[in-house]
Amino acid sequence: MIRIAMTSVYVDDEEKAHAFYTDVLGFETRTNLDLGEARFITVAAPGQDVELLLEPGDSPVAEEYRKGLREAGLPCIVLGVDDLGAEHERLSGLGVRFTQPPTGQGPVLTAVLDDTVGNLIQLAQPLG
Repeated sequence: MIRIAMTSVYVDDEEKAHAFYTDVLGFETRTNLDLGEARFITVAAPGQDVELLLEPGDSPVAEEYRKGLREAGLPCIVLGVDDLGAEHERLSGLGVRFTQPPTGQGPVLTAVLDDTVGNLIQLAQPLG
């Protein structure tokens, strides 16, 4: 069976992204290797196998991709939550800037936040 092992987000600053995704969002570090010009940093939700690679976003392709997503107001990734209201309150209390407050969208409740390193991230809670 094929399964998702890792996906990535392009980031402006790997160390700042690492701090945000662990200290603020609550992920745990799985890999943090110094590769010389860059680091190989992956994080994951505690107890889950899928890792998120914090990929350097300074290539022309990555810059164009991220610019296009931001200009369109589109998130680069969707993260699931059990209680969006509680997460919105917790993250807002930590100074996280939301570009979309919790909003019903059919069978899900969503919110969009700025990850401080160039991306919009959507949080989603299934309803019902």
